[in-house]
Amino acid sequence: MAIKALRPVGKLLLLLAAVIFSLQSCKKTESIPQEIVSQDIANFWEAYDKIQATKDSATQRKHLDELFINKASRGQKALFENRRYQPEEYIEAITNYPKFWNSIRENTLNTADFNDEMKEGVNKLRAVYPDLTQSTIYYTMGVFRTPGTGFDDLVLIGSEFALGDVNTNSSEFPERYNHIKTYYKTNPTENIQFLNVHEYVHTQQKEIVNNILSEVLFEGIADFAATKATGKESPFAYVNYVKNNEPKVKALFEKQVFNFRKGREWRWNSADNQFGVSDVGYQVGYNIAQAHYDKADDKTLAIKELIELDYNNEDQVEALIDGTNYLSGSVDEIFERYQAGRPKVVAIKEFENGSQTVSPKLTTITAVFSMKMNTGIRSTGFGELGKDYFPKVESIDFAEDAMSVTYKVKLEPNKRYQIMLENGYRTDNDDMLHSYVIDFKTAAK
Repeated sequence: MAIKALRPVGKLLLLLAAVIFSLQSCKKTESIPQEIVSQDIANFWEAYDKIQATKDSATQRKHLDELFINKASRGQKALFENRRYQPEEYIEAITNYPKFWNSIRENTLNTADFNDEMKEGVNKLRAVYPDLTQSTIYYTMGVFRTPGTGFDDLVLIGSEFALGDVNTNSSEFPERYNHIKTYYKTNPTENIQFLNVHEYVHTQQKEIVNNILSEVLFEGIADFAATKATGKESPFAYVNYVKNNEPKVKALFEKQVFNFRKGREWRWNSADNQFGVSDVGYQVGYNIAQAHYDKADDKTLAIKELIELDYNNEDQVEALIDGTNYLSGSVDEIFERYQAGRPKVVAIKEFENGSQTVSPKLTTITAVFSMKMNTGIRSTGFGELGKDYFPKVESIDFAEDAMSVTYKVKLEPNKRYQIMLENGYRTDNDDMLHSYVIDFKTAAK
């Protein structure tokens, strides 16, 4: 009897629990208000009209300052600083490209048309990364340095880029802006959600280290998270290029990833590089992120690990990459291969390095290299003992075969000298010399 009497109560408790669970679930997926600021666009166009109405440069600058720069939002001010925009650049762009500005005016003044899509993208990102913290989205106006950027709690949309489309008139642009013309062919307004989510991810990431490996991961992870959130790939050519040329790209990446002089070949560039396609490194970073995600049992945790990667923690970064088996070896192994392939000094022609009995009458010191060097570059510095131990150098000349360099010097007797051949010395392919110190002492006479 007691058991039978309890059954209705048990059903009621289950029903109440179900209702509570349902309410909690609704609360979890409920949209969080997203602040979007667009005042800088209206300010820009007010300044634009005034500037176009006068030929006087002082008056043009006055209008720009009073109507746009001085009224800038926090986001627009951050864009000025982050991209080092100068007032003169705005004046030049406004006066030189009126057809362009007129062609994007309608899109930029109708930012409300894109807001729902932007907010939807943020909510989609939150669904795959529940720890998302709130950032503010700003429609800013720049002069052709970025379609968007994200840092701190700021998502900055470069509206002159991002709100263009296939109908944008770029006919007035000089040749140096060809990459911008290519960008408009991707129909940017159709990809505004992906761009926004990519930049939003950047506001969640930790600060990057200034090296190729960190930078391609930073960008590739943002692309990957944006793809998982929106269900769309990046609209840029590097996606298909890497898909079609992955073995070649990976081989070059492993060869160049530790050579900081090759950074512009991989990220934040135009198509004028070794691939003929901009930002190929983004897709390398994406593929590493994809490999990490594919190996993970907990997919939500995998995305969290990617977004929250600490780039200042070398062990953490290397463990993530090595765990994917995406590259042909571990990060350490690839580094060792890179070091082994760099040029080095193999001999000093006139004496053995470290000699204590070099003739003070010697007038030349010739360093012999392991491979041909770029003869247009000389890179010389002091050794650890400083400038007091650096000889008087009258000239630095390469041999015709580029396999050695000769320092014409004046030496004093009974004195120690050091000459540092720095890693600025490099091959025509930018493979950097292992730094080398010529260290010797002259005889008494």
